[in-house]
Amino acid sequence: MPNAKNQEMLANVKADLEATSAVWVVDYCGLTVKQIQELRRSVREAGAVMKVYKNTLMHIALADAELPTLDDMLQGPSAFVFCGDDVAAAAKAVKEFAKSNDVLEIKGGIMDGAAVSAAEVEAIASLPSREELYAHIAAAINGVAQGLATAIAGVPRGLAQVTKAVADQKEAA
Repeated sequence: MPNAKNQEMLANVKADLEATSAVWVVDYCGLTVKQIQELRRSVREAGAVMKVYKNTLMHIALADAELPTLDDMLQGPSAFVFCGDDVAAAAKAVKEFAKSNDVLEIKGGIMDGAAVSAAEVEAIASLPSREELYAHIAAAINGVAQGLATAIAGVPRGLAQVTKAVADQKEAA
C-alpha cells in the first residue's frame, strides 16, 4: 500500500497534468541551486512552472491519465516544465537556458497527448511567440484594409482627374 505522502504527491502530479497543455522533461543534474532558481524564474516568466517529482509517480500519473508514459525519458533525475497557454514560450525559455548551461539536457515531453522528442521541443522553441503571431496577423489585416482604402479612394480621384482633363480640353479649344 503506498504511503499517504506519495498519494498526496500523485494527486498533485495529476492536477498539474490536467491543468497543462504540454509538459517538457529536462535533466537538471549538475546544476547549482542558483542555476536552478534562475531556470525556474525564466520558465515562470514564460507562463510555465517547473517542478520535480519522482519518476515513478509521474509514470503512474501519466498512465492514469492515458498519456504516453515516457519510459525512455523518465530515467535519472528529471524536472518537469508544465506549460501554460504558450507552449512555445516555455520551450524557448528552457532552450535558451540550455544554450548557456551545457549541463541542462532537454529529454522531450508530451504535447497534445503525444510524446515529443527533444528535437521536437527545440523546434517548438523556434516558433514565434503568441504575441509575435498576433502582431503578424494584425499587420496582415492592416495591409488588406489599407489596400482596400486606397482602391476605394482611387475611384473618386480618377473621376475627378478625368473631369478636370475634359474641362481643360474644352478651355483649350
